[in-house]
Amino acid sequence: MLSRRDAIRGLALTLGVASAGFAGPVAAAMPPLSWTPQALTPDQARLVDVVAELIVPATDTPGARQAGVPQFIDRTLAGWCDQKQGDLLRNGLARMDADARAAHGVPFVALSAQQQTEQLAAYDKEAKAAWGQPHFFKSLKELVTIGYFTSEPGATLALRYDPVPGAYRACIPLSEIGRAWAT
Repeated sequence: MLSRRDAIRGLALTLGVASAGFAGPVAAAMPPLSWTPQALTPDQARLVDVVAELIVPATDTPGARQAGVPQFIDRTLAGWCDQKQGDLLRNGLARMDADARAAHGVPFVALSAQQQTEQLAAYDKEAKAAWGQPHFFKSLKELVTIGYFTSEPGATLALRYDPVPGAYRACIPLSEIGRAWAT
């Protein structure tokens, strides 16, 4: 007959092996952050990092990660969004992880790229169906887009950037210009 001590030792060993087997691939899939989040938890910041890069991936121009979009979203939540907007986004991030765990047994950041893309497509479809209603994924996409195209790489490499649109020539005859601009 097993003693209580042996039963507890066996249970602890079983739980330790099970949790180590589960946490190993997840921990490997979550690289350490190179910045300290202010409004997000480190896990939420990693999730935002992965989602932002899926929305604006690196191609011949830098992606969202290189443009600092996750940091922009964190700063926006910390200093600009009101409580309702922040809660909408944070609850949405929690839902993304919960949905990934329910469907695949791992958090969103540990899913394959295909699984992540499929889950984001489902949220996008859901956000479009909730037309006129606040939806976390719509807010997240807007923040990613704004963060990217107002960053230096987004504004100068992804968009055409002309800081001074043409030389200023004063007092020239209208006949040289032709029609003037309406605005």
